[in-house]
Amino acid sequence: MAFSSLRAVFAVLVLWLAGLGAAAQFAKIAVPFSSVRALYPEAGDELGWLLSLISLLGVIFGMAAGVIVSTFGCRRLLFLALILGAAVSFWQAMLPGLLPMLVSRVIEGASHLMIVVAAPTLIAQVSANRYRSLAMTLWSTFFGVSFAVVAWIGLPFVEAFGLSRFLFGHGLFMSLIAGLLLVSATPRGVASTSSSAPMHVGTVWRRHVAAYRSPSISAPAIGWFFYTLTFVALLTILPDLLPDEDRLEVAGWMPLASIAVALLVVSPLLTVLSATTIVMIGFLAAAGVIVILMAGMPVSLACITLFAVLGLVQGASFAAVPELNRTLEAQAVSNGAMAQLGNLGNTLGTPILLIIQSQLGVTGMLFAVLATYLIGCFAHVVLAHLRHKRLSD
Repeated sequence: MAFSSLRAVFAVLVLWLAGLGAAAQFAKIAVPFSSVRALYPEAGDELGWLLSLISLLGVIFGMAAGVIVSTFGCRRLLFLALILGAAVSFWQAMLPGLLPMLVSRVIEGASHLMIVVAAPTLIAQVSANRYRSLAMTLWSTFFGVSFAVVAWIGLPFVEAFGLSRFLFGHGLFMSLIAGLLLVSATPRGVASTSSSAPMHVGTVWRRHVAAYRSPSISAPAIGWFFYTLTFVALLTILPDLLPDEDRLEVAGWMPLASIAVALLVVSPLLTVLSATTIVMIGFLAAAGVIVILMAGMPVSLACITLFAVLGLVQGASFAAVPELNRTLEAQAVSNGAMAQLGNLGNTLGTPILLIIQSQLGVTGMLFAVLATYLIGCFAHVVLAHLRHKRLSD
């Protein structure tokens, strides 16, 4: 079925909206965090687990989620994940105690993982070849767009109606997307990912090892790790280097610049360059911005420029999954690896850079960021060599 048909376009939009709901599982706690803190005034540092439990779950089970999705089918598990996510939000809207809320975040982590693995795998399958890169770059914006929407709309809603109704609203949104998924049938000709192969720990582990040994399945995830190692961390650290009068405006433009480049620049580039080449260009351009920043570039301009060129990495990394992996199974496992290493990068990045900054200052932190981007580019060069060698053999 052609991507240009209304049915296929509708399916892609529904799957992207599912991604917005998954990202909002982070944003609904992170953005109105002051309201969450007021709900549990005695929690102290334990409150941070409300943010990190989903990431930690992704670190441990990200690849397993890819294997499970590839075995039992994307559509089926995506629907179940949306329903589970909705149910958890409805429960959270009752504002339970801290321990039940923490348990709910673990369950929500399972929902989140299944969505971010199944949805992009389905998008790659329902999109015609000529428009697949556009669809995947649209998917790559789901995290930034969701956080922006929660900040612009969710925060005023919380202030006006309270945290409970906000969480309930997220549950309604997830339920709506689950309903839309049912009426956005997968176009004919798209194979099922279901498999009758038995599932047990040994099977998952063997496929886990095989995936990371594959330079095609693992490449998008490995590059994504070096991207996520700095993205959230720099959104946290760089605004503190800005003048007070510029801080809020520049901090708002940083993720928007990344989203704009991912949508408007990556898709045309993918018609003439491979996704992995664009990722490498993005890493080298980001390294160049860091060098110019250390040489005296105005911090405000550097922040926006850096996140703009990182948009190349953001958009092309997801496009690399179907480009390097032709089967549904390989794509699902590759998306699982991206979820796993992406969560690992998000978990480690901010504390590592803050430690480096405290020990070596801002210059030392920027050198660490520079090294991260150069290593990310080099990793893609090595993996491309391994893929070429396999084809030659």
